[in-house]
Amino acid sequence: MAHTGAPNPPRWSAEESFLELLTDTLETMDRTGRGQFLQRFFRTIAQVEITEAQSLDYWDQALARKRELSESIGKKVALQAALVDVLASTGQLRLPILIEYEELRKLQINATTDPLTGLYNRRFFDDYFEKEINRSMRYTHKLALVVFDLHRFKEVNDRFGHPQGDALLQMAASTLRKSLRTSDYAFRIGGDEFALLLPQSDTEQVAALSRRLRAAYSDSIEPLNLRIPLALDYGLAVYPDDGELQEVLIRVADERLYQLKNGTRSGPPVSAPLQATGPSERPAMQEPIQKDAARVAPSAEPPQKVEPKKTGSEQQRRWERVSLANTHAYALIGEGVERTARVLDLGYGGVALETSSPEEFTEAFHAVLHVPILPPVRVSLHRVYQKPGTSGATRIGCSFVT
Repeated sequence: MAHTGAPNPPRWSAEESFLELLTDTLETMDRTGRGQFLQRFFRTIAQVEITEAQSLDYWDQALARKRELSESIGKKVALQAALVDVLASTGQLRLPILIEYEELRKLQINATTDPLTGLYNRRFFDDYFEKEINRSMRYTHKLALVVFDLHRFKEVNDRFGHPQGDALLQMAASTLRKSLRTSDYAFRIGGDEFALLLPQSDTEQVAALSRRLRAAYSDSIEPLNLRIPLALDYGLAVYPDDGELQEVLIRVADERLYQLKNGTRSGPPVSAPLQATGPSERPAMQEPIQKDAARVAPSAEPPQKVEPKKTGSEQQRRWERVSLANTHAYALIGEGVERTARVLDLGYGGVALETSSPEEFTEAFHAVLHVPILPPVRVSLHRVYQKPGTSGATRIGCSFVT
């Protein structure tokens, strides 16, 4: 122990300060990521090739040796000394070289993330999924898994090349990332395959989130005019409702993904209307929409009553229409196969939509409206008129059918 009269207490070297910081950082990493980093770390400082398991063992030995030496001499021993002792005793010490902390951060990131999208990678997904299942089991919480892939993505690579395909994968990753809470994790688990792990989330919440993500991705790629019906398809599974094992939940989510992908599409040309096959094709994901059936927009009180105008078509309007053109309001159209349209305005008697594919709209159809403040609302609509909108899109005026 340092004497109280000493003018200055001993100070750590830059190398030892780095090792203390390294110790704290490694404590925050899972065992797999820690093993990957330490394998590279020992390769750098000792120029030896050892396994991840050996690296973890040497590191644990060094921490134990540091505690042992500190207790025996009555003052704090540097981790650097303990590392040298352990490596020398195992015959591994050759050329000690310390690396910069920024290199540690790069190695940690490289071990857990996908370089193209910046999302977590498949290896981290496998480890973290098991950890979250155990946590959900311990605290009796639900855990939702959503798997995604890009419908007809191969056609994009074949027609436009891999750089365009990479850009679309990055846009998908960005769409997923924007939806996350601090407790959620997003992963790229394959070529065009993604996954979300959502603790404390049930089927209804996750189905609604998945539909929003699908619509948001559709909106983000629309300006590209790909002429390929690229879409973010999804399937979900919830612990413990759909299973309690990682492989079971993945299988259930994959099955539901392919029910959506293959059961509701036959791959028609982009100019042809997509025909719905009915809600029976994917019962688990249709359930939240059924629960919304009782929420009908016309029953809501209009925002403000005004005197009818005296000229033109405005005489037919009972209430002032609320403009939603500058919001993110949208509608999911159809049963089974969902298309999206922007919501331009909303009134007591109807809604105005904007779409670049007016041929997909029949005289009467169902929709789920997603507008600010209100929960998702399932409505039946009748097309009243159709006219040119903005930027080459088409405006479709609809009345509510009670």
